[in-house]
Amino acid sequence: MILTPIAIDDMPKAIAAFDAHLDGHAQARAAFRRIAATWPVRPDDEPGGGVDTPAHRADAVQLAHAHGIDTLDEPPSRSFMWDGKVIRTDVEATVIVHEVAHWLCAAPERRTLIDYGLGPGPETTARKEARADKRLCFEDCMHEEQQTSLLGVLWEVELGQPGILAFLEQNWMEHWERSSTAAFFIRHAEELFARGLIDADGRPTTARAWADARKKVLEGV
Repeated sequence: MILTPIAIDDMPKAIAAFDAHLDGHAQARAAFRRIAATWPVRPDDEPGGGVDTPAHRADAVQLAHAHGIDTLDEPPSRSFMWDGKVIRTDVEATVIVHEVAHWLCAAPERRTLIDYGLGPGPETTARKEARADKRLCFEDCMHEEQQTSLLGVLWEVELGQPGILAFLEQNWMEHWERSSTAAFFIRHAEELFARGLIDADGRPTTARAWADARKKVLEGV
């Protein structure tokens, strides 16, 4: 939920101000500029345009499969978003992409746990079971959630989807005029880079594997 919505007319000013605070942080600036380039959102009648289209959801599911993650076409409200085996995909495309980012950010030993051992996510209804699998403290859970959020946004951008909307929805530009907001972004972008999850241009490092897998699907291989 956006804490303080930014008026559409103010978005160019907000983007420019945020970018100016990234001076001296080339890698973080590259990541931000990839996100900012998805504004304004292309309309439905343009190729690749719209929000949460069937094509967006199909690409999000393919993204999971390209990483060896199984999926199940049912709503997560029946149980869990991730049960340690499959991502449930009867949800918005942005949620599916976010869940793939969770899998990428989680320690390998927690990928077999319900909701990655972070406790129940917002879509999970079997909350008692998810709490039983929780392994991290609150602070570590929040840190991983922030890492996942930003990586998910960058994956949406990679898929040609309007990642700027998730960036705003998850409050990365809350108080965009403050240098502290940019500093928070810089810290997480640089950590994703240090962890090998994004490259110096702000692209997810497994983007090529996804593109190759998608090409095979399109070619019917």
